[in-house]
Amino acid sequence: MNVIPAPVPHCPVCDGAEQTFAMTARGHDLYRCNGCATLYVHGLPSNADLAAMYDDSYDGATTGYFAKVDKKMRRARGRIRALRKLAPAGGRFLDVGCNGGFVVEAARETGLDAWGLEVDGVSVAYAREHYPANEYFLGLVEDFHSVQGFDLIYTSEVIEHVADVRAFMAAIVRLLNPGGALYVTTPDISHWRRPRDLDKWDGFNPPVHCVYFNPASMRLLLESLGLEIVRKLPAFKPGMKFIARKPR
Repeated sequence: MNVIPAPVPHCPVCDGAEQTFAMTARGHDLYRCNGCATLYVHGLPSNADLAAMYDDSYDGATTGYFAKVDKKMRRARGRIRALRKLAPAGGRFLDVGCNGGFVVEAARETGLDAWGLEVDGVSVAYAREHYPANEYFLGLVEDFHSVQGFDLIYTSEVIEHVADVRAFMAAIVRLLNPGGALYVTTPDISHWRRPRDLDKWDGFNPPVHCVYFNPASMRLLLESLGLEIVRKLPAFKPGMKFIARKPR
């Protein structure tokens, strides 16, 4: 696998060069940033590697979320009901990492102009077939330039898969309208319910999960790119949920 050259392991969140070797896990070296305490894989996969890794990752849209669509749609509708007040009536919604389009469809059902973005072509094909009233883009958010001005962007359990988290989040900020809201979730490596043995935690999966945030490092990333934190939502499972806004 090709990797991004990284002779010195700079932190992908704060770009700090003061790191401590943490461990070797599943054949990959992981470092912890001395500044923001982010844990990350050294020798991050390239975007091309990531695209190949997630190509048809659900066996022709038959496994994972696709094996329990009714349950996934119920959860998507519940999530959107909780977030709907963050966008104006008829506002534009984008799900970055939309999988089979479940949350996109739930957003459309509430009256939002709903869009989805996904790197897995099989998942996008499923979304277009089953939820054709929405718009979908196949590719990276960094390459999405055809539409601007989203009022609410949703990205759940995606950023931990991303090699260049600053470029990923900067692209999202670019797409947000002034006053627009972002909802982001990711595993929380510092969560009190995370297993002491990382190998027993389902959130630990290098190199598929290549960046492991704590709430302080996620806050640092969001604020360093100009977003204002609205709220950190409680999470009983070892994860974190943030709502942030782009200033007007």
